[in-house]
Amino acid sequence: MNASVRISVSSLRAHKRRFAGTFLAVFLGVAFLAGTLVMGDTLRAGFDTMFGNATSGTDAVVRSADTITTPGESQGVRQPVATDLATAIERTPGVAAAVPDIQGAGQLVGANGKPIGGQGPPTLAGNWIDDPKLNAYRLADGRAPSKSGEVVVNRGAAEKGGLSIGDTTTLRTPDPVKVTIVGLATFGGEDGMAQVTFTGMTRADAEKYLTAKPGEAATIQVRAGPGIGQHELVDRLTPVLPKGVEAITGQESAQENTDMVSSQFLTLFTTFLLVFSGIALLVATFSIHNTFAIVVAQRTRENALLRALGASRRQITVSTLAEASVVAVAASAAGLAGGIGVAAGLQALFPAIGFPFPEGNLVISALSMALPLAVGILVCLGSALLPAVRAGRIAPLAALRETAVDQSGASRARAVVGAGLAATAVGLTLVGVLASPSLWLAGFGAVLALAAFVVLGPVASSMAVRVIGVPLDRLRGVTGGLARRNALRSPKRTAATASALMIGVAVVSLFTVFGASLKATMDQTVSRSFAGDVAVSTPSFGAGGSGLSPALAPAIARQSTVENAVGLGRGVAEVDGKGRALTVTEPVALGKVFDLGQVRGSLGSLGADGIAITRKEADKQGLTTGDTARLAFTDGKKETFTVRAVYGQSELVGDYVITRAAWAPHRTQDSDTLVAVSFRDGVSTSEGKAAVRKVAAAYGSPEVQTRDEYAQSSAGGIDMMLTLVYALLALAVLIALLGIANTLTLALHERTRELGLLRAVGQTRAQLRAMVRWESVLVAAFGTTGGLMLGGFLGWVLVKASDGVSDSAFAFAVPPVQLMVVLLVGLAAGALAGLRPARRAARLDVLRAIATE
Repeated sequence: MNASVRISVSSLRAHKRRFAGTFLAVFLGVAFLAGTLVMGDTLRAGFDTMFGNATSGTDAVVRSADTITTPGESQGVRQPVATDLATAIERTPGVAAAVPDIQGAGQLVGANGKPIGGQGPPTLAGNWIDDPKLNAYRLADGRAPSKSGEVVVNRGAAEKGGLSIGDTTTLRTPDPVKVTIVGLATFGGEDGMAQVTFTGMTRADAEKYLTAKPGEAATIQVRAGPGIGQHELVDRLTPVLPKGVEAITGQESAQENTDMVSSQFLTLFTTFLLVFSGIALLVATFSIHNTFAIVVAQRTRENALLRALGASRRQITVSTLAEASVVAVAASAAGLAGGIGVAAGLQALFPAIGFPFPEGNLVISALSMALPLAVGILVCLGSALLPAVRAGRIAPLAALRETAVDQSGASRARAVVGAGLAATAVGLTLVGVLASPSLWLAGFGAVLALAAFVVLGPVASSMAVRVIGVPLDRLRGVTGGLARRNALRSPKRTAATASALMIGVAVVSLFTVFGASLKATMDQTVSRSFAGDVAVSTPSFGAGGSGLSPALAPAIARQSTVENAVGLGRGVAEVDGKGRALTVTEPVALGKVFDLGQVRGSLGSLGADGIAITRKEADKQGLTTGDTARLAFTDGKKETFTVRAVYGQSELVGDYVITRAAWAPHRTQDSDTLVAVSFRDGVSTSEGKAAVRKVAAAYGSPEVQTRDEYAQSSAGGIDMMLTLVYALLALAVLIALLGIANTLTLALHERTRELGLLRAVGQTRAQLRAMVRWESVLVAAFGTTGGLMLGGFLGWVLVKASDGVSDSAFAFAVPPVQLMVVLLVGLAAGALAGLRPARRAARLDVLRAIATE
């Protein structure tokens, strides 16, 4: 065993360059994984500390016990509690103070006239609480608001909007309110709670603009008297609270806030990064395996001589694995250091791009170090296992062979197994996306498709390289022909080298196709449902933004250029015991601006006790016109509604529609998400838009867009997602290119004599460099082409499976321009990967090369 280790160490010292690519592949994968884990732990600890500091003076929170949660939302909607409950709570023994906490949506407008925040994180407003121990925000500069129109804003929002103390601006609640900034605040020692914006108002203003009627608050913050613990305080409060109201400890409230950030952002974000870490390590697996396979092939005579001298198969195998272990441990350990550097870099970068990374030192846990180290070592050893076993099987007589070039090809068994896997994959995916829609079945079929591509790689590489390389014979003559023949020498090696790039390109293509399909779906949705001319919307997506004033649509409708204008508001209620989103609107105008398909019943007869639902939802609930449904609202009231209309389409309108009169008794902070406008005959788009913009200016200047512009902006978040995906996948592509470069470099070692002979018979250095570069391009072309095919197929599977399990209709689209760019980038990357091996080949001394055995 010791002899095997000594041989391994000697081999590593003599051939350090051979494993440079393997070292880098493991290093990059482990660094990305470790950086993700360290960053996630640091963010969680930072937010935990921040929320703990911000709510350290709050010993109990009184709130409604019941929530209504609609499908697709993790956070439910609670009914408000009465503000006068604070007086009763203060009389409870052990209570030092109790203050109503009024919360709602409020978006500040910056000095440049544009809204601050709202691209996902909420924009909040509430009453400024004078008791500093019960207020999560701390006054950093200026003073608290003392009269109507005065506000305190968090310092981060003020800096982002170019605002300072004394400035007057607009607060959308969603009705525009003129406010003057009199103070700046911090949250838990930070300039804000991540990118959430906060505006603190007087209690009277908060009740006026953020609640349906005075006397309501989101929660009541309670501070305990001396010597009273949080759990004891909750126990004392519980008996005095009315039915449907509960008390929780301040610690539980802080933990809920931390969990909310974790579930909505941190978990999603870190999972997203971990997926790409896995892709990078998967790509690295192919590169590592290929490196060791070539090294073993090149050392055939050496290992055979060791066998002839008495070394056992086990010793040869262990020797090879020992080399892999040294590389794995060294690269993984370096990757851990690199991962800490990545996390530190992100900690410094995030504030620069507008995301405040909570202050504090990096949190480096045992798990965040042990897991990447273990994964890096396992990936490296697992990749080297088959080549090591193959090395142990080398017969002693192989020492008599004159060459050690790997001439392995594609076997018939491989072709049969690969074809079987491909057929099974296609069958499963077709069943999963067409017959009985199932994401799990379609996903399993997609994994089998990936496996089939890998197994069939050597079989396909010969044919693919011959076809792809045909133009080289004509364009580059003998040099191109030699490059093609070199790529054809070992189909298994060519396929293994290209497979790493294929996976990276496949994932890029998958997201490109899925992104294009989402855009096409949005365009299809708007084109099919929206029959108006322009749409008025807030320039935000996700959870942010305060919405549009419900008074905007009637104001636009009064213009002489406008035929119809209808606003779409949002409410929530339990329909027969299940949480559902309600569209609050004027049904008659709705039918004129939106295409609702075939309508049974009458939208005009909904009144204050009628409801309209989609045909799909009606069938699911077993309802039809004339039937009744029981609705429970967030204010605790339950009412019976009659189904007076059933309509066909629901993409923009939603599944349930009620009138504003029906919603008014139960509303909280009322707002519209969209105002759709249709013009009178003869009114041009430019003329109509100008008239609508003029009215909208008095309501915070929301964006006015044509139907096509609205569809494009609605899909704006997809481009942001794709940009992030491409940036992350650059790591996987980089590892794949390192693999190509490393494989070519190692392959040139075994062809040293051949290269010397080519130079001796007249091949110039430039021709030799071109031959190696074109060989690299051919390998990259095979990997890129296969990746495009696999990615396109997986994109189709994902779109069709999503269409089958979703209520919305997904459209499949292939973006030819983007995929052509991916192809060209793959080819260019192949040429780039061949530069270094080509330079090294051209520097060979002709006589020494010819003399090489």
